Amino acid sequence: MDTSVDRGYLEETIGLFKDVSVVRPTYPSASGDALVFENDRARVWSMTLEPGGMLDLRQHDNDHVVLWPDSRQAVGQNLGDRDWEISLTAEPGFVLFQTVGAAEPLTPHRIRNVGDTAVTHNIIELISERSPSEKRLLGQTNGRGTFIGGNSGEQA
Repeated sequence: MDTSVDRGYLEETIGLFKDVSVVRPTYPSASGDALVFENDRARVWSMTLEPGGMLDLRQHDNDHVVLWPDSRQAVGQNLGDRDWEISLTAEPGFVLFQTVGAAEPLTPHRIRNVGDTAVTHNIIELISERSPSEKRLLGQTNGRGTFIGGNSGEQA
């Protein structure tokens, strides 16, 4: 029985795979659990989390504004982090603006309500234009609460 392999075929087959970068899994880009408005310029999401509830891994593709209308506490975890390193204590009207940048989406992350009542916040995605920044920038807040996060507080 001939067990020799056609060397040209083998090199061609290996060549098909050696240039393929690591396949990245995809994560939902839905910024919340309910889409409440969309037009050609903005997409508005609502996210409600029950006590102890979590929205699993997702990632943002667009610059966005996050608005927490009520006082609440939540934690978050970036993909690859061992612990829940993102911490949010929101006072009424807490706002976070996140520049995602045009180069790539934010690191997939999840969020959990650590309070004893349901919490709802809104995420407004700016979808009509490309981000003015190539890279992700640190989130900016209005100071109505604290936001401490993995990767220097870049996500919520």
